[in-house]
Amino acid sequence: MINENFLKLQAGYLFPEISRRIRSFQAQNPDAKIISLGIGDVTQPLAPAVLEAMKKAVDDMGSETGFHGYGPERGYDFLIEAIIENDFKPRSVDLDKSEIFISDGAKCDTANIQEVFGVDNVIAVTDPVYPVYVDTNVMAGRTGQANENGQYDKIVYMPCTAENDFTPELPSSPVDIIYLCFPNNPTGAVVTKEILSKWVDFAHGNKAIILFDAAYEAFITDRQIPHSIYEVEGAKEVAIEFRSFSKTAGFTGLRCAFTVVPKQVRAYAKDGGAVEVNSLWSRRHSTKFNGASYISQAGAAAVYSPDGKKQTRRIIDIYMANAALIRESLTKLGYGVFGGVNAPYIWMKTPKGLSSWDFFDILLQKANVVGTPGVGFGRAGEGYFRLTAFGKPADVKEAMERFAAI
Repeated sequence: MINENFLKLQAGYLFPEISRRIRSFQAQNPDAKIISLGIGDVTQPLAPAVLEAMKKAVDDMGSETGFHGYGPERGYDFLIEAIIENDFKPRSVDLDKSEIFISDGAKCDTANIQEVFGVDNVIAVTDPVYPVYVDTNVMAGRTGQANENGQYDKIVYMPCTAENDFTPELPSSPVDIIYLCFPNNPTGAVVTKEILSKWVDFAHGNKAIILFDAAYEAFITDRQIPHSIYEVEGAKEVAIEFRSFSKTAGFTGLRCAFTVVPKQVRAYAKDGGAVEVNSLWSRRHSTKFNGASYISQAGAAAVYSPDGKKQTRRIIDIYMANAALIRESLTKLGYGVFGGVNAPYIWMKTPKGLSSWDFFDILLQKANVVGTPGVGFGRAGEGYFRLTAFGKPADVKEAMERFAAI
C-alpha cells in the first residue's frame, strides 16, 4: 500500500506548475525572450576565492595523501569552525561544534527536521509560506485534508498581509511547532529582536519549538535587524536554525547548507519526559545522509576567508541593487511594493484586483517576464506577486522597462 497522505497534496508543487506554463508559452512563441524573476535561482558566478578552494579540493581528490572518501556526516571541522567563528561569535552566540550539522541544502533540512517529531504535533505556519514547510507535514500525516482554499485541517495558519506588515500574530491557542522565516520568503519582510523575543517567550510558555529559516540573513542591511534567532535570550532552548550558502554565495548548483540544533533544545515524550533534540537529529542525519561533498565544503569554507567575504559581499550588493531598481521602478509605475530592502524578494500587489495567476499569465504574455503568483504560497498570498532580485542586472533593467509597457 502507498502512503495515502501523498494523495492529500494539492495538484502540483508551485514551481513545476510555473515551469509548465512557461514551456507551453515558449512552444507557441519560440522567438520570445523570457526574463525570469520567478524561481529565485542565482545568476552571478562563484566568487574567485571559492573557485580556487574547490580547484585545490579537486586536486586533493586526485592524490593519495589528499584524497577524501566518506566524510563525517555532520560535516568537516574546518567548515564548522569557520561557521562558528564568523557567523555566530561576532553576534555573541556561543555554539559547540556538535551543534552544527552540514548538509546539502536548507530546503532538505527544513523538510526533514519534522521526522524527529510525532505526527500528533500541531504546527503553525505563516500565510503566505514557503510550500515545503506545509507539504512535508502533509506527507508525514500531520494534517487533515485541504479545504477549498487549499488550507489543511490541523495546521494553524498565521496570515501575513499589508495590514500587519507581513508579520504574524502569536497563535491564539497552543501549538507545538512553529515555522518562521526571516528575512521572509516570499514577502521580503524582516522582524526586530523585540518581535523575535515574543516568539521565544511564546515557545517557552507552550513547550513549543521554533523552526527558524535564516537562509537569507546575509541580505540584511539594517544593523537593528537580528541575523540569527540566537541573538535573542533563551532562543537556544526552543529554536532550531537553518542556513544556506545557496543564495549567499551562489551554491544553488553546488549544494551546501547547515542546521543549528543547540543541545538545550528539548521536545517531550508522551509521558512528559524531556528529550534532547540534538541527539535525535544527529541519529537521523547520520542514518539517512552521507554528508555534503568534500569539494563543496571546501568551497563553503572559502566564503569565510578575507577574500571570500569581500567577493561574496560584492555579489550580494549586485542582487540588492537589483532589488532597489525593482522597488523604485514598480513604485513609480504605481504598484504597491513591499520587501526588497533587507531581503532579495520583492512582494507586490497585483493591479486592478487581478488574481495572482491571472497577473502571471498577463505578465508572461505581454511582457515575457516571469514571477511567482502569491497565491502559490498560501491563501493570504492571493492578490500578490513575488519577484526575485537574483537576475542579471541587464535583464532586471529590461524587465522593468517591459513592465512599463504593459
